[in-house]
Amino acid sequence: MQKKVAQPECEHCQARYKSIFCSIGQDQVHELDTTKHCQHFKKGQVIFSEGSRPHGLYCVNSGKVKLTMLGDEGREQIVHLAKDGDIMGYRALLSNDTYSLTATALEDASVCFIPRSTFFGLVEKNASLSLQLIKLLSSELRSAERQITDLAQKPVRERLAEALLFIKETYGFEADGQTLNVTMTREEIANIVGTATETVIRLLSDFKTDKLIGLNGKKIKVLDLAKLIRTANMSD
Repeated sequence: MQKKVAQPECEHCQARYKSIFCSIGQDQVHELDTTKHCQHFKKGQVIFSEGSRPHGLYCVNSGKVKLTMLGDEGREQIVHLAKDGDIMGYRALLSNDTYSLTATALEDASVCFIPRSTFFGLVEKNASLSLQLIKLLSSELRSAERQITDLAQKPVRERLAEALLFIKETYGFEADGQTLNVTMTREEIANIVGTATETVIRLLSDFKTDKLIGLNGKKIKVLDLAKLIRTANMSD
């Protein structure tokens, strides 16, 4: 089970400055601070499930989270990765619908829950927050459109290269400036690409042979970023 942790103060929370709540006023920060609660989730624990009803939204205080959807055959598709400051579950809250995705901790994560009434109260009082929300919705719609196009038109090799770049853009590198700053299984990477795990294993080996990447267990090191971008058929 998830466990409660010491509640981070919103006023001093670095994750808040990366989130849509970065521009709210001092009184609203206090309101957020007094109504939210934060919980810790171990790697692999579910934060919320596809099909359940939302009672608020979630903001990642620290850690890494994957958001997945089940296909018709029960196969998991990773449609989004969340990091510090990212909010989750807001689309279901805005549409008064069930969650279309499941959020699961990729690594140990602390996640703050903001009740529905608090969130809508903040949106009503702060035009800047509403604008941030619109921008976020537009960005995610654009990403979804690109993902649909890629799955339909791009070869698997290009999609894998793009997936590695997507992971890099989300979580960055470790201190060495090359190793992706997240540990993901080959199956999880396959669930981003939309292909079989065996295909990802084979292509990662090909990428290693071509000196695009280095492999050390589950860790992936990007050796030639420019070449990886070209392989993904994306502009540098």
